[in-house]
Amino acid sequence: MSSAYLPKDFDPQRPVALIAGRGRYPVITAAAIRAAGVPLRLIAMDDETEPELTASFPASERVTLNVGQVGKMLDTLKSFGAGYALMAGQVKPKKLFHGLVPDLKAASILFSLKRRNAETIFGAIATEIEKLGVTLLDARAFIDDHLASAGAMTGKLGIDDEYLQHGIHLAREIARLDIGQGCVVRKGTVLAVEAFEGTDEMLRRAGTFKTDDTLFVKTVKAQQDFRFDVPVFGLRTLETMHAAGLGAAALETGKVIVLDKAAVLAQAKAWGIALHGF
Repeated sequence: MSSAYLPKDFDPQRPVALIAGRGRYPVITAAAIRAAGVPLRLIAMDDETEPELTASFPASERVTLNVGQVGKMLDTLKSFGAGYALMAGQVKPKKLFHGLVPDLKAASILFSLKRRNAETIFGAIATEIEKLGVTLLDARAFIDDHLASAGAMTGKLGIDDEYLQHGIHLAREIARLDIGQGCVVRKGTVLAVEAFEGTDEMLRRAGTFKTDDTLFVKTVKAQQDFRFDVPVFGLRTLETMHAAGLGAAALETGKVIVLDKAAVLAQAKAWGIALHGF
């Protein structure tokens, strides 16, 4: 077993509890943990976690709960005897801010927060997890092969370096200000920035402008907490780029997950979309 994102004292005999949101990310992570021979348990989110993932665990090794049941999640980690927890997959933002039905533990956490956003909420939950003696792992652990790699991943970028650096600078500033983690630029002009609406909506908006020589840049904050916040570029994002007529993306190396990487790179080549790691 080898992953650059595991702690040096990682004990492969102790169970990892996968706290799984929606999408392929938790499915791929679960497969990688199993392939490493590490004991695995599942905490699934009702109406979020893929049914195929939940069904792959025996009843004694899985629990399904609602997003707001933080107390139950902590009790489950204890009952599993988990040494580690790993958060993978998104929870719909509206569930965090509009549809959340918190239990007493979640309510006390929310009451204690001066600012309520995804980062502060998950950060507070991470603190509660680690109070149990459970280590919350970097969410890139076990899936090193699915991270953006340096240089051309699908072919020549075709964007002048000056415009690439402009896009990277803008994306990092947007991330620093906690607005989003990406932007679309064209020849030194900003076409769209990512905010609460998410990546796909930003890409669709950028596609309403002139799209030759456009570049989508995806980055992270300087102080990114990779335990619960890792940007993902997958087939759905690639399909959105293709539909919007956007032909190039620059992804931060080792920090952006290219989910189902082999399939994404093959499809990007077929569509003539350049993917570049910086």
